[in-house]
Order: sequence, then C-alpha cells, then structure tokens
Amino acid sequence: MIEIAEEIAVPSPPERVWEVISDPSAVVSCIGGAELGASHDDGSFDGTLAIRFGGLRVKFAARISLDLDEPAREGRLSARGADGQGATRFSAGATFRVVEGDVPGTSKVFCDGEIKLNGKLAKLIESGAGMVVSRMTGEFTDQLVEKCAGAREEPLADASVEPPPSAVPDSAHTDRSAGLFARLRAWWAGRAWWAGRRSRRPGRTPQVPQRPEKSSDEALDQGGRR
Repeated sequence: MIEIAEEIAVPSPPERVWEVISDPSAVVSCIGGAELGASHDDGSFDGTLAIRFGGLRVKFAARISLDLDEPAREGRLSARGADGQGATRFSAGATFRVVEGDVPGTSKVFCDGEIKLNGKLAKLIESGAGMVVSRMTGEFTDQLVEKCAGAREEPLADASVEPPPSAVPDSAHTDRSAGLFARLRAWWAGRAWWAGRRSRRPGRTPQVPQRPEKSSDEALDQGGRR
C-alpha cells in the first residue's frame, strides 16, 4: 500500500485555488503523463496515467469518481483500474481541501490518501513509490501555482509615442519659462560687465547700459537681440 500525505502552499487566494483544483480537466493538465477520457452518466470519468519507475514505464487506466463539497472547499477522489497489460490492479482514494494560507491572499492544499496494489508489479511499484510521489508532487505544485496565478501581462506603453500636451505636467512649462528668463538675466549681466570694463579705460566715464523699456513678451520675441 502507498500512503500519500501532502501539504501544498499556493500564493493565490482559496477561491481561485478551489476553482482550479475542483476542475478535473485543470487538475489533469497539472499532472505530467495524465490524460482525461470520456465521462459517464453517473458523473464518473475515465483517465489514464503513465508513470516511470526507474527504467520501467507503466500506463494505468482508471475509472474515477469525484465528490465535491463547495462551501467547505473539500473533495474526495476515488479510482479503480489496472495497467495496460492487466498484470497489476489498483484502487485509490484521496481527500483534499483548500484553506487560507498563513499570509492573506495565499492558500494551502492538504491531500491525504492511499493506493492499494495487487499483481506482479505491485512490489516493484511500491519500492519506488516514495521517489515517484515526491517527484510528481513537485511537478504538480509548480503547475498548480502557475495555473492559479493566471497572470495576464498588460500591454506596455509605447515609449516612442509622446504624450499629448495636456499630459505634460505644468511644472515642465514652468521650467522652460524660468530657463528663458534666466538666460536673459545672464545676458544683461554680461553686457553690463563688458561695458564696465570698456568704461574703465583712461579718459572715459564709466557707463552701464540701460535696459530698454520693452515688455517681456517683446524681448522674448526678439530672442534677446537689440
């Protein structure tokens, strides 16, 4: 007999995890080598699972039943089947439940079950079951986390497209205006300094050029030229 007791941490809220783990097709897509078959009137469905035990690859076919308790987010799975050659038969039962994780927005999935084997491959399968279950649990966890996340990337803004004028912050216009006035002030200060040096020559009276009485708009239109 093979016993299973697993605890899986998923960084998604319980309602999302339950949505995935209660859907047989979604669960099967998380298990490598598993395929979902036809469904039956009683709610059961067929499935196959190929497992490698060392150098031996065994494919099992099973009839599976699933009972769900939606409010409690709990379920029970039952399965019966055999390998392709009919040399080994098995019956399995497992319960699973989804609960809140330690951190808000996360979940934990608890799964407990057992598998009973009969036939000539039973001892071989049981001897390697621990390693196989560990490997399959790791693969299942990775797929479950990815499927529960379901992240959709939003299209990135095209950096080559300039924003409309209304989207440009007012501070940008203010900075441009302040820069123009600063250059004008520096220009006038430079003229005053040069005029002072010329006026210091022998025989000349120091003079400082007077700023023309023009509006700031006119000065800007002329580009600071007289």
